[in-house]
Amino acid sequence: VFGPGPVPADWDRLVAAIYDPSAMEEAVLGRLAAELEGEDVAAMAGFFEAEPGRSLVALELAAREAMLDDDAEQAAKERAAVAMAAEDPRLALLRRYVEAADLVDGNVASAMNANHAYLLALLDGGALDDGMGEAEVTADVWSQEAQIRAETTEWLYAFLLAAYEPASDADIEALIAFTESGPGRALARALTVAFDRLYV
Repeated sequence: VFGPGPVPADWDRLVAAIYDPSAMEEAVLGRLAAELEGEDVAAMAGFFEAEPGRSLVALELAAREAMLDDDAEQAAKERAAVAMAAEDPRLALLRRYVEAADLVDGNVASAMNANHAYLLALLDGGALDDGMGEAEVTADVWSQEAQIRAETTEWLYAFLLAAYEPASDADIEALIAFTESGPGRALARALTVAFDRLYV
């Protein structure tokens, strides 16, 4: 990124500030609160503080932590590929949840927005070729859409299959019903916006 010459002396400090967990949490929660103003937050909290919402969140957190390991992530992707080939009925259930929460499109848009912001920052800092402008950066990001969509879809179903393996179909049906409700849709949209802003 820097080209010839030394790395800036304050680079480590700047990176640490960007990835400071407290600052990231504050940014996400602040945006989330703003996006949820006027929404039925009590209904959202009610679902996730009771069953099956509480247990489903615990399963998601455990799966996310496990998939930080590259081997575990690859194993989850392989299990998902087998499930897809076998037309596992659980996939149809999870597909309904993915569609209700707009998880593929939302995550693809966030990834592309983050890539676009990153490349524009490099352009602004003089780290890209002189021949590149904002139009070229935007075109480059759009050229990655199909690959980002494929990778996002692969990871998403691997994650959901791993996370919800212990859950019953009835629990997932309850999650779908909540996600399709007014408060559920508002929460899904607010989460997408909050994390999108953080990544950018």
